[in-house]
Amino acid sequence: MAKIIKCDTCGSFVLPLVKGDGESCDSHMILMEAQTEGDKAAKHKPVVEIDGDNVTVKIGEIQHPADEDHFIQFVIVEAGSELFIKCFKPGETPEATFTIGSDKINEGIVAYELCNLHGLWSSE
Repeated sequence: MAKIIKCDTCGSFVLPLVKGDGESCDSHMILMEAQTEGDKAAKHKPVVEIDGDNVTVKIGEIQHPADEDHFIQFVIVEAGSELFIKCFKPGETPEATFTIGSDKINEGIVAYELCNLHGLWSSE
């Protein structure tokens, strides 16, 4: 499972690429827990569509806002040991298509998205 960490001081997000012991990390680094259920899931839970080698991620069953103060910041697709990432700005439709080899698709696909107001969500 992809680990997404947020700095509680500056608001930056980090994807650890190599696992360390974590003992040297400051206490302001927070491991984000992905949500999959709840009253906001209809607008936030990633929906994954697979067509051959193409994996498309759309955000929610109901269209998510793309306003200046409420938008999707990024989408991450985890395919086996590989990560595919697309970042968004306010006003952009939060949808991404990645070309991923069928061998990786067969290992399983999990999509994550981060809403600037409602946190991290997962398709799984």
